[in-house]
Amino acid sequence: MNLLDAQPSKTLDLPDEAFEGLGQRPFGIYVHVPFCATRCGYCDFNTYTAGELGTSASPQSWLEGLRRELDAAAALMEQRGGRVPTADTVFVGGGTPSLLGGDGLADVLGAVRESVGLSESAEVTTESNPESTSPAFFERLRSAGFTRISLGMQSAAPHVLAVLDRTHTPGRAVEAAKEARSAGFDHVNLDLIYGTPGERPEDLDRSLDAVLDAGVDHVSAYALIVEDGTAMARKVRRGELPMPDDDVLASRYERIDEVLARAGLHWYEVSNWAANSAAECKHNVGYWDGGDWWGAGPGAHSHIGGTRFWNVKHPARYAEKLAAGEFPVAGSELLTAQDRHLEELMLRIRLRTGLPAAVLDDSERRAAEQVVADGLMTAEGDRFVLTDRGRLLADAVVRSIAT
Repeated sequence: MNLLDAQPSKTLDLPDEAFEGLGQRPFGIYVHVPFCATRCGYCDFNTYTAGELGTSASPQSWLEGLRRELDAAAALMEQRGGRVPTADTVFVGGGTPSLLGGDGLADVLGAVRESVGLSESAEVTTESNPESTSPAFFERLRSAGFTRISLGMQSAAPHVLAVLDRTHTPGRAVEAAKEARSAGFDHVNLDLIYGTPGERPEDLDRSLDAVLDAGVDHVSAYALIVEDGTAMARKVRRGELPMPDDDVLASRYERIDEVLARAGLHWYEVSNWAANSAAECKHNVGYWDGGDWWGAGPGAHSHIGGTRFWNVKHPARYAEKLAAGEFPVAGSELLTAQDRHLEELMLRIRLRTGLPAAVLDDSERRAAEQVVADGLMTAEGDRFVLTDRGRLLADAVVRSIAT
């Protein structure tokens, strides 16, 4: 098919500057899979169970829409930017991508490969729920071209998983990680959530022991945030669960960092630890370094050359718009120079590589030097890097420098 034939009749109106330098910056594809078997009580992601969707959408109609969107994206970039940048990274997230099965995820990657293509050394990640994986699943993904697996573990303590409404058994995440390694995946991540109501220090240590037993080369750990509109938020409001305590969250974070560092996993972003540079999630580094990415799927967000845009959320509406020859975009914004500068501060300050002093104006540099004097950052050559204490207060550090 000629790429221009894929162009929807109602095109996506992006400014010319969005396409300047296209392909010269890191370029990734994010694919959002909106399906879940059940809804976790803390989750506010754009996900839907089969009961919530009814007959209005299906994995098949979603996949058809995804193919149309990716083809249209490639056509638009060729027409406006003069080229279709091949993807350096692909990240399939959700939702629960593993519900598509190995063949379904192979079809997803095939759609990316046929539209924009993959660079020779592309990192290709999929998130997976441990309960919907198996040795055969991982072997199929490996043969399809996936290079990295990210598993949602959250905790190894049964009562913590129960509070989170997670459906997997405590030991399954470790088993799944080992199965992925046996299938040939060198890069496997486990996600942890800390600070869940009822979590004790020994529960966290149990989770960390399980992570180390799994032999993974990457760990992501996130403090529990009670989002408005979730089942957990309603329980907190009714007094059935306490809000996570900031001091507890800080002590949990310090414990995670201590144990992982001792095991050879070191932070490269405030919430992420890796065994070495090869184990770092290149797709996420592309976000933090201001790269370009096209987000495909319901509710997915994109960033191309300083322009952000995002898709309609509901899978049925997403498929309908694409079938009607429209881009499924719900809204967009052109970032101002100040917006982009603030975003660079917010993101780069979270990285172990630090915030380049060259991006700061005189006032901001003086503020950064005061933060160093306060013990929240160090000056390492021409960069400012968060200290251990500074990582706990990263948002406050940004406010101090940017105001």
